[in-house]
Amino acid sequence: MKNIKTFVAVTVLSLISFGSFAQSVTASASTLDAAEAQIADQAQQAGAAYKITGARVDNRAYVSAELIK
Repeated sequence: MKNIKTFVAVTVLSLISFGSFAQSVTASASTLDAAEAQIADQAQQAGAAYKITGARVDNRAYVSAELIK
């Protein structure tokens, strides 16, 4: 029984700590370069790196990214 409680506690704590390292952000602008620049600014303000997870261009450019600390 003690092993099960320990396993559950470790699992929960690892999920909580994983969630604190990644944050999703989005930006929109008239061009992809401008939208990526907004993402880069958000990452710099948060003191993190970023990884673009999606981009779309309709009448405007939309970019989503994950900030990685």
